[in-house]
Amino acid sequence: MFSSIDRLQEALTERRYIAERSLATVIYLALRMGKPLFLEGEAGVGKTEVAKTLSALLDTSLIRLQCYEGLDSSSALYEWNYAAQLLQLRLLEAGGADRSEMKASLFTREFLHSRPLLQAVEQSATGKPVVLLVDEIDRADEEFEAFLLELLSDFQVTIPELGTIRSDTPPVVVITSNRTREIHDALKRRCVYHWIEYPSFHKELAIVQAKVPAIPERLARQVTAFVGELRRMELFKAPGVAETLDWVMALITLDQRALSEELVRDTVGVILKYQDDIETVIAQDLLSAVLDRSTALADSM
Repeated sequence: MFSSIDRLQEALTERRYIAERSLATVIYLALRMGKPLFLEGEAGVGKTEVAKTLSALLDTSLIRLQCYEGLDSSSALYEWNYAAQLLQLRLLEAGGADRSEMKASLFTREFLHSRPLLQAVEQSATGKPVVLLVDEIDRADEEFEAFLLELLSDFQVTIPELGTIRSDTPPVVVITSNRTREIHDALKRRCVYHWIEYPSFHKELAIVQAKVPAIPERLARQVTAFVGELRRMELFKAPGVAETLDWVMALITLDQRALSEELVRDTVGVILKYQDDIETVIAQDLLSAVLDRSTALADSM
């Protein structure tokens, strides 16, 4: 799909996703080898955005399975439309249908609800693979992790009433984890793995300028440096790139061109989501020191 890692990296940049070569390399290998891409890292560093960007680059659908505690195979794979089946059953009974006719009429594709995993298999079976995003797998239970492992091995689904649905062309699979728990080695072994770090100053600045080209140069540097300083502090939840971009958009909305202590106090809730962290940062002496350091760094770059 891409002739080289360099070409893939350029294509990602054209889609305003700034990726260092190591990330571009694992994406390239996952595509060429037909393996799932497993991305770990802190929340907000751009893991989910990889799948969205790939679907745009490949001009194909993105099917997202958002994981959560208690997620089971019926929610992720398929389930029968029992309400519609019950209505059909009553119509068949009124028409005098026998048991075999009822069974044949009730368990058809018409009454099957496809969930994300089945959708990915079905659509990829048409010859054009979709991008399947299994987002935040660490939120799901280990039982679902084992189920997913089996599906990724064969890319086929057996529905007892209908038979087996398989795809010779597997979907492009991106699995993400915030590492709230360890994922079993058996799943990771079947994937190409990459840990996405918080970006460097220069990379985050490039992201900000690519996503929000209207931002003034000095404000972009100040914001990037300030967020970088926050990540060095002992906070409950350091801001991710997503929070940086939200803050930039908030400052643009307020028609600001430079950071000040008052402005940071008024808008800090955009980048920090815990009151203890906010109180830590806006302490008078600390805020002034962090703002001075970030401004000096922004001006020196």
